[in-house]
Amino acid sequence: MHQKESFFNLHDERGVLRISIGVSLLVASIGLIFGLASGSFSIVFDGVYSLIDAGMSVLSLVVVRLIGSFATSMDISHRLKERFSMGFWHFEPMVLALNGMLLTGVAIYALINAVSSLLSGGRSLDFGWAVAYTVLTVIVCATIAWVEARANRKIKSDFLRMDVKGWIMAASITSALLIAFCIGYAVQGTALQWISPYIDPAVLALVCLVIIPMPISSVRQALGEVFLITPQDLKRHVDAVVGDFVERHGFGEFRSYVAKVGRSRAIEIYVIVPPAQGLRDLSEWDALRDEIAEAIGSAGPDRWLTVVFTADAEWTG
Repeated sequence: MHQKESFFNLHDERGVLRISIGVSLLVASIGLIFGLASGSFSIVFDGVYSLIDAGMSVLSLVVVRLIGSFATSMDISHRLKERFSMGFWHFEPMVLALNGMLLTGVAIYALINAVSSLLSGGRSLDFGWAVAYTVLTVIVCATIAWVEARANRKIKSDFLRMDVKGWIMAASITSALLIAFCIGYAVQGTALQWISPYIDPAVLALVCLVIIPMPISSVRQALGEVFLITPQDLKRHVDAVVGDFVERHGFGEFRSYVAKVGRSRAIEIYVIVPPAQGLRDLSEWDALRDEIAEAIGSAGPDRWLTVVFTADAEWTG
């Protein structure tokens, strides 16, 4: 009898995502409260950024649940499975791309506001509240990044890998805010106090300039999977395996088509069989398919493998 898994299970992708969502909502709430109390737009932006990140993590959790349910045929309606008979793997890169583009868009909007504020004379804020917020947030972000990275050593999830990057990014951003706010607090009552109104928009502008290019690599990879761009390392591996198989069994040519979509590996192989070798039992053809499947490796619920034997080259695409 199976024991019910913990809702916040650190050994499960969904459990780790739930922890991340909970902490993101906590950080977002603290950011909005402290941002409004201190008058800091950079802290408000930090809170909004965390809120959006939490929303995207919820979407990621839904996709992970759908992928897992499809693979095990559990907790998924027959109608939904009929509508998505090819699985839900394609949602994963779509969510990753949306996440990166949305966070970049928010950062660009904040940058425009920061520049506008600098040109209009800056804004005053309570540095005491601001320093308290940044110290607390740096500790929280660094801790959750460490916990997630440690958990993902075994889970090896792209969602968690991007989430860890997000927490590291958040910790770095907040550390920069902390340094800036400490400087602002230190210059109060001195000859340099005139720079105080410019500190918040200036540091926000710098933070946005750092954030904007960071998701680009993840977005590029995700879009490559959405557009089914062939991963060359997988293509070379499949071609080497099937080439050796064809040579050993004396078959003709072959064609292979591969794609990586999220965590899935879609592989289609067409082997052209000379007419003289076509008279075999179905069990023999299945044994040959098993041989190819074993040689390719990485068998599991996320591998979609099709092996076709045909005497007609037109069937190879």
